[in-house]
Order: sequence, then C-alpha cells, then structure tokens
Amino acid sequence: MGRYLMRPARLFIFGGLLGVGKTTLARLLAREWGAAYLRVDTVEQALRDERGELAGPEGYVVAYRVAADNLLLGTSVVADSVNPIAITRRAWRDVAARAAVPYVEIEVICSDAREHRRRVESRAGDILGHRLPTWQEVEARERDPRDTTPVVIDTAGRGELESFAAMRRAIAAFASPLGG
Repeated sequence: MGRYLMRPARLFIFGGLLGVGKTTLARLLAREWGAAYLRVDTVEQALRDERGELAGPEGYVVAYRVAADNLLLGTSVVADSVNPIAITRRAWRDVAARAAVPYVEIEVICSDAREHRRRVESRAGDILGHRLPTWQEVEARERDPRDTTPVVIDTAGRGELESFAAMRRAIAAFASPLGG
C-alpha cells in the first residue's frame, strides 16, 4: 500500500533535552516508517498562539489523543518531546497499551557538554513564534529518573546519518513485542 512497507503499528516515544538531535532523528524515523509525526513543541506553540500561555500539560494531552487516533487506525506514531518527567513517559506507554500496540522508548543524549551547549546556543528555531530555551534553562530542566530502560542514542561526535544508523540498529535489536 503506497510507497511504504506495511508494518504493524508501533509507538516510538522520543525523549531528550533540546539540542541533542532528537527532532532530527524522530523526523528521519517517521519518514522511513511512513509514521505520523507528533512534535509536542508544535502542539504547544499552536495552543499558545490561540490561547496565550499554557497552564499545564495541555500540549502533551492533545498529542496523546492524536497519537491514539493514529495508532487505532494502524498507523505508527513518532512522538517527539523532551519527555523529562515520569508522568509523561508513563502516559505515552498508556497510549500504546490502550491501542494494543508495541512501543519503543528512545532517549537521545549528547554526552559531550561542550558540543551540546554549542548546539543549543547556535540552534535556529523552526516553529514560528516558539522561543528556544537558553543553555542555562536546558541545564536546569526538571528530569525524573527513568523507571524503564529506553534505547539510548548518544549523538556526541556523530553526524545525523551515523546517529540514525545507530538508532535503527538499536531499534531492530529491541526484542520486546509489546513495549519497553
């Protein structure tokens, strides 16, 4: 059907700080899988444009619902967000469970702090109206410890294609049929 190889629906749950390469890898994966691509930053900025400052998790809640709709149609979903706290990671897993599809959690990191800082400070925004955080804000971001073991992709010292190839290998080796 179409130009994409038909594969069972799956939820790919990305997480990682700004500037680690998460969005680049998520977009490449969505393109390769023919998956729906959901970027929480885009959803949140659309809500801000319409309603002003957000009071809570509205962007994530909208993204969960859109992801569920697509998964129930049999379409894989790539969820791209910082996903720093346990409650958001658990909610994404719950979306997969309710749709009865497997999921893969992917944590993208940049282990070289100097390289990470350079990326954050030189990054150009690609969402109209979205203010990018400063390096200090990125470093101060609240992050809960993980209660699952994600696929971890370290982009330090790697180009996007090398990082993507490493991620593809790690996903292929991911054995659990119904999640992390």
